[in-house]
Amino acid sequence: MKVFFLNPSFKAKYGKFSRENRSPTVTRSGTLYYPLWLIYAAAVCEKDGFEVEFLDAPAYPMTHKQQYSYIAGHACGTKLFVVNTSTPSIVNDTVCADRLKKMYPDAFVMLVGTHPSALPDETLNNSKLIDAVARHEYDYIVRGVARALRDGGDPFSVQGLTYRKNGSIASNPDMPYITELDEIPFLSEFVHRHLNYKDYFFAAGRYPEIQMFTGRGCMARCNFCVYPQTMHGHQYRMRSPENVVAELEYIARTFPDVKEIVFEDDTFTMKRDRVLEICRLMTEKGLHKRFRWLCNARVNLDLETMKAMKKAGCHLIIPGIESGSQEILNNIRKGTTIEQVHRYVENAKEAGLQIHACYMVGNKGETRETMKETLRLALELDTDTAQFYPLLPFPGTEAYFWAKENGYIRGGYTDYVKEDGTINCLLELPEITGEELVRFCDEARKKYYMRPKYIMHRIAMGIKDPSDMRRSLKAFSKIWKFLLK
Repeated sequence: MKVFFLNPSFKAKYGKFSRENRSPTVTRSGTLYYPLWLIYAAAVCEKDGFEVEFLDAPAYPMTHKQQYSYIAGHACGTKLFVVNTSTPSIVNDTVCADRLKKMYPDAFVMLVGTHPSALPDETLNNSKLIDAVARHEYDYIVRGVARALRDGGDPFSVQGLTYRKNGSIASNPDMPYITELDEIPFLSEFVHRHLNYKDYFFAAGRYPEIQMFTGRGCMARCNFCVYPQTMHGHQYRMRSPENVVAELEYIARTFPDVKEIVFEDDTFTMKRDRVLEICRLMTEKGLHKRFRWLCNARVNLDLETMKAMKKAGCHLIIPGIESGSQEILNNIRKGTTIEQVHRYVENAKEAGLQIHACYMVGNKGETRETMKETLRLALELDTDTAQFYPLLPFPGTEAYFWAKENGYIRGGYTDYVKEDGTINCLLELPEITGEELVRFCDEARKKYYMRPKYIMHRIAMGIKDPSDMRRSLKAFSKIWKFLLK
């Protein structure tokens, strides 16, 4: 029996739309994430003996016409279609799923992702044809439906599904989160068989690169972060260090030209002892000489661990600094302090680690003065790179409920991105307009990246490391016109 996994085309003529971003978009830097959740679910089904077809249409990018032509040529024998979604593309994705049901009326069609997890009933009500949506972490939900279809069971009995029944919508209890993550197949093995790893690009890393999860869940309680609140919860469930390093060894053998590993855990450094053990094993096996790596790391990371990470091949850490105002950090339940941020940056520079700092504006309590505080902090910290975005309150997050209840959201789901697929701002705060938030972020990027000091820094980095120069040129070729606009 065949299971067809589809990451649908969307805004194809404007670039590669990345649903896996925490803010799904066509990025200005050209970054395209692997569709990680979809890949892991497909790998689980393949391990269970199912024939798997996988199409990541945005990776080409494909037009709708090209996508359906491909499906028509590869869907023979498909009994289950699994369609990836995001909030900005949900209307597009639902139309796609409906069309699949019309093309293959005997197949089971289901939607997965953050949006149907947050709004399962609404998502089903927007379609008369889709069979079900999977809520939250869906690897074993998809496998359960596939098994039921293969074995003559009831696919609608699988935990974690919301579906239509007798003209109304019903929901089964949640599927328990996966705790034995070492049982999940290596993402890189699936990529080797089914995808072209050179289609994907991460602006902060060397090219080509492989992305992966070494753990799922995040113990932090930031009110805006969509994945812990809609997909994988707040319990940090981890692969063993031995399992992680075994996959790195597989990548080293199988992808001789891969230069970068991107650990996409929400917070890779959440468990210090585990990080140190992974670093020890990487160093012991010589993997630190084979490729570099980067990860998301909160600002409570200590100097000793940073040094161990650097020794093991880490070159970049990505913290969500978010705001220069302690009041804002408290309002969004960030759980960090400005003092921690300063110490973190000082320690990272001492350890020789680069930092890509993330900042956002538009949160509860935001004023024009707190926005200025954020820019002042960013310029003062002077990290290797930085990003500035307006708050995008996604369904299922506390930030969304706050914005919705106060009437701050203007527009619908399709308005989360502009016509060209780049990020839009839906927020209209009482004293700050959405246009003002976007304008601030635009100006902040210009002030940050067009400083003579920063330009000289990039040139110096490029002279020291030619691959860094190539990476910077690839990313800045995408963003330069925007900065000059």
